Amino acid sequence: MQPVGVVGIIGCVLLGRNGGKDLKMRAEIISIGTELLLGEIVDTNTPFLANQLSSLGIDLYFTSAVGDNSARLAGVFRQAWQRSDLIITTGGLGPTQDDITRDAIAGLLGEKPEVNEELKQHIVNFFARRGLEMPLSNIRQATLIPSAVALPNPQGTAPGWWVEKEGRIIAAMPGPPGEMQFMWQNEVFPRLQKRTGAIILSRMVKTFGVSEAKVDELLADLTSSTNPTLATYAKLDGIYLRIAAKAERPEEAQEMISRREADVRAIMGDAVWGVDDETQEGIVGQLLVAKGLTLAVAESFTGGFMTHTLASVPESQRYFKGGLIATSDEVKVALGLEPNLVTGKASAEIATAMAVLARRKLDASIGIGIEGESSPEAVSGMVPGTVFIAIDSEQIKLHQVQSYSGRLYQMRRRAAYYALLDLMKLLRAM
Repeated sequence: MQPVGVVGIIGCVLLGRNGGKDLKMRAEIISIGTELLLGEIVDTNTPFLANQLSSLGIDLYFTSAVGDNSARLAGVFRQAWQRSDLIITTGGLGPTQDDITRDAIAGLLGEKPEVNEELKQHIVNFFARRGLEMPLSNIRQATLIPSAVALPNPQGTAPGWWVEKEGRIIAAMPGPPGEMQFMWQNEVFPRLQKRTGAIILSRMVKTFGVSEAKVDELLADLTSSTNPTLATYAKLDGIYLRIAAKAERPEEAQEMISRREADVRAIMGDAVWGVDDETQEGIVGQLLVAKGLTLAVAESFTGGFMTHTLASVPESQRYFKGGLIATSDEVKVALGLEPNLVTGKASAEIATAMAVLARRKLDASIGIGIEGESSPEAVSGMVPGTVFIAIDSEQIKLHQVQSYSGRLYQMRRRAAYYALLDLMKLLRAM
């Protein structure tokens, strides 16, 4: 079973402190490293783990970042030990003096770290295979306390720790994301999964064109349910709706999800465009291939984002002829637009002409033109604007205007996603 992904059989309880009774697991993530506090690196581990815990049905109550300071780290650990069943740490497992996570855990539990000969030999072999001399400081990474089990790390020299004591768990993993994710997927996730007391399945339903507030209003009667649950997430390509159901058997959970998904689709209608790992560009590509059609785009306002998005799909060369990017009136004329049409102001006529130009110039079945005009007056980085989208083919003629209020970079991406959604709907109707 894959530890990542939206749909899976997952556990949500821990054999807890109350005389062996199953308790709802309360989790906490601690990111360790002064470089995080100085802004020298961005913490990508916490968002990854938060998403993974959610897919496991584990409640994440707290996250924190702490520097390489023994007293402060000890204080954070003491607080976490009092309030959480599962403590996950990243960082501080290296060989240097400021890698203090192991010492902090040992101090918290009142246990003495000792060198484990098997771990020591693993580190020696790691360096030997690379023809390198092992610094003596790396021996620090071969220590364990009685309550800890080493978590293998084929990606580096720092083993993780899996600690169980007094009904609590500490999972300590390395800071580098590649090492951390490998260890999570192969060591930590399976251990947590085995502690299941139920089965949880989930599905992500993706919508576009309806605001988060409106989605919340429309689905208010469904979001109050505790099983199945329905949660909303705002993304650049729309509002995602995560349905999660808990049951004793997979079939029961799947049936609950199917019923709730049907409820969502009945309310949201055409705003639903996909599920789970599906992308708008991927769906459009599948529809184009199925219908034997090809696509070309000409874009101004989106600055090439539409072309980049389509070209990023595997095997897009089967249906995507390419994109023309014209960020000035001079380039639009040079590409073939009539000079009297290009007046320095965005319009539906220009978007339509660009769609026709893309289709004919690149010999495609369908052309998309995206033109837009943003206000020259930006206030606190916010730029209001209007976007014109046109789709042209022998079977399809579409002209649409969308108005946006947001940062320019957000507006450009939304414009591309609106164009993809419009094309998707037209292709599905053909």
